[in-house]
Amino acid sequence: MTFTRETLTLSHAGALQALSAAADKAVAIGVPQCIFIVDTSGETIASLRMDGAKYLSMHTARAKARTAASINAPTGSMPFEFGAAAGIASQGGVTHLPGGLPIRFSGKTVGGIGVGSGSGDQDFEVARAALAAIGADAV
Repeated sequence: MTFTRETLTLSHAGALQALSAAADKAVAIGVPQCIFIVDTSGETIASLRMDGAKYLSMHTARAKARTAASINAPTGSMPFEFGAAAGIASQGGVTHLPGGLPIRFSGKTVGGIGVGSGSGDQDFEVARAALAAIGADAV
């Protein structure tokens, strides 16, 4: 029986590179965003609230990142009732809102990114730019 396992982690340099690329994409599309990058346990590695981004989107962006890392899938596809119940049970730590993506390298999850303050499609566009900038698997 094995009592250890190898893990892959996102470095702070990778998180900052992803954060910078996400902010650049948000500027390019003209939508200031709140951006969170978390590790696999949901702890924040890097975050940014761009000038003009909605304050409450900080909370939803963090929940999107944590949810994506936890379920290893994009956010926004949970049935509404399940997402609402999960949000209540986790005191806002989980959300069904679109805009969160897992961060994976060669299929191994290293964290999640959550983006909020635009439409769901805009949030995903910004998150995908971050993944591309660090060579993470496309989602």
